[in-house]
Amino acid sequence: MTDPTDTRDTGPRVGTPLWAFLAGITVIGFTALIVAMLRLDPVALVELARTPLFWVLAVLVVLGELRPVMVSSATAVGGTYPSTMFTFAVLLHFGLPTAVLMQAVAIAMNGVVTRKAWHRVMFNVAQSTLALTGAAVMLGLFGVVPSPAVPWTPEGADLPAITLAGVAYFATRAALVSGAVALHERRSIVRVLKVTAGPQGLVYTALLGLAPLVVVVMDHSPGLVPLFVAPLAAVYFTATLSMRRDHQALHDELTGLPNRKMLIVSTEEALAESRQDERVGLFLLDLDRFKEVNDTMGHPVGDRLLQMVAHRLTHSVRPGDVVARLGGDEFAVLLPSIRDAHAAREVAARLRAALTEPVRLEGMSFDLDGSVGIALYPDHAPDFELLLQRADVAMYLAKEGRTGVELYQPDKDRNSPERLNLLGDLRRAIDNSELQLHYQPKVSLAGGAVTGVEALLRWCHPVHGPIPPSDFVPLAEQTYLMRQLTEYVIDAALEQAARWWHNGLQVQISVNISARDLLDAALPEQLEVGLTRYGLPPSAIQLEVTERILTGDQAYTQETIKALATLGVPLSLDDFGTGYSSLIRLQRLAVSEVKIDASFVRRIAESEDDDRIVRSIVDLVRSLGLRSVAEGVESDEVALRLAEMGCDLGQGWLFCQPMPAADATAWLGDRFAPAPGIEYGYQPEVTQTA
Repeated sequence: MTDPTDTRDTGPRVGTPLWAFLAGITVIGFTALIVAMLRLDPVALVELARTPLFWVLAVLVVLGELRPVMVSSATAVGGTYPSTMFTFAVLLHFGLPTAVLMQAVAIAMNGVVTRKAWHRVMFNVAQSTLALTGAAVMLGLFGVVPSPAVPWTPEGADLPAITLAGVAYFATRAALVSGAVALHERRSIVRVLKVTAGPQGLVYTALLGLAPLVVVVMDHSPGLVPLFVAPLAAVYFTATLSMRRDHQALHDELTGLPNRKMLIVSTEEALAESRQDERVGLFLLDLDRFKEVNDTMGHPVGDRLLQMVAHRLTHSVRPGDVVARLGGDEFAVLLPSIRDAHAAREVAARLRAALTEPVRLEGMSFDLDGSVGIALYPDHAPDFELLLQRADVAMYLAKEGRTGVELYQPDKDRNSPERLNLLGDLRRAIDNSELQLHYQPKVSLAGGAVTGVEALLRWCHPVHGPIPPSDFVPLAEQTYLMRQLTEYVIDAALEQAARWWHNGLQVQISVNISARDLLDAALPEQLEVGLTRYGLPPSAIQLEVTERILTGDQAYTQETIKALATLGVPLSLDDFGTGYSSLIRLQRLAVSEVKIDASFVRRIAESEDDDRIVRSIVDLVRSLGLRSVAEGVESDEVALRLAEMGCDLGQGWLFCQPMPAADATAWLGDRFAPAPGIEYGYQPEVTQTA
């Protein structure tokens, strides 16, 4: 069996159940070893040591202890040492004292060569001594008590004694090692035995079954004993191939971590053996700014970075926890046993702390961070798939709120069954062109001229009636549908703009896009193709993005913004004042217009604070040479105050509510006056400050 602490060399804390178990077995095992040594006949041992057979067996036992036969990539299953065959043969032929002496020396030499911790070596000596003692006791019940002076060679009638001795040997080692593994990884010993008994039992059956044949050869032709290395080599080769296939199927090739398939198996095992007073935790972790490193430094550096992240994560969790890579820069961590949500948050904080330590690669230092979503069983989900989905929801909330760690919150889950049904309906609505654009004008506060309109998406569900964009747009943002929805809206806006422009209404249409849309390198190409198809200048359409893009990492969106600037499509910054923008970032973003959020505009007549905020924004925007637009203008008093501040444009119900295309066409036909500089075929130059 494998030793129970293969993953790390630090000893168990004094006073813990694992420490008590290892200490107890070690004391009992060494007591049995001392008793066996006291029964050893020194004279007979010296005589045996003078024979070549003794040293052949000693060498085979030592060599067989250096490398185990691995039959599974699962750490709980571990490996089986071939020395078992020769040690059991020594037990049968020369008795218990000689067998435990050879085994103890071999394990000690293994510890020196592989640099195992002393507590692991002592435990392995103790448990192998107890297993050999159990087998010797079983042989003694049949009257078989071999010694160097009186060797024993089994015959056909001795098969029951050998079989029961082998069972005692295997059962003792399986129970002791599985008990240590269960305590070490905080798992049920029954579950560990179920996982290990089958694979280990097959190997032990082969090794222990060959031991009597080794004894017969030792008795009749000792020189042929080394030939048993051949079948062992075949076992090694077959087991290695099997384990390699097993490992490839269950592990990530780049990092060596468990993959999604193995994570599913591990999670299902954890759920099956979970206790009522504890939880099972599933974390989903996504790296921040990894794409920037990958694109800048190349994939080989990105791969090495992922390997370093995998190493840090595996050394930041407890024994028995599972770190898996799901693909790209997304990792999962399974906690088979966790006390409560507070403890889960502590583990997540430890994982993030490990990630934030600077990484040095290619002579450069990289700062990484990650967002972690937590879902717990049975609090949040009853099975793996739902746990993973809800951990993903929590991770999205952590990214969105820039909190780093979030626990799943049902009231913030946009993937409830109702929402998922709505997502399916939205997909059908896009395919069937059931979504419509309504248009709300933007009016000059100085002269009353109409300078453009904002396209606002509307959906009238065939069953539920009108559904506000705040219900379905955030849902689309979390899925593949966002790109399809944006393409639909842009195409509809360009089609409507073409009707107006070719009929003399040269009005600019503003379309809202999300920060996620700016990650799509295909957006500028779609706009260029659409403008060409409809025969429109770039100034016919304007893209509105929320202020949140300024608070995010612009490295991901910079290429798209540059491409839009080159194309000549202007940008407008929406909902300004609701975030925490940097003036430097505002200067660097290629926008031509800043929209002041309606929550400030509506209250400027009653609130001095809001009045000062709006006045400051107008002054800031003017100083940067940009156009200011006030949203939510609903009264003449507010409009007059805004005009007095120097705000350029107003938008709100005072002028007009959003209208369908037909009504907007009639309204514009009566009131439209072309704004200076916006005429058919004219492409305004959009500059980008360095």
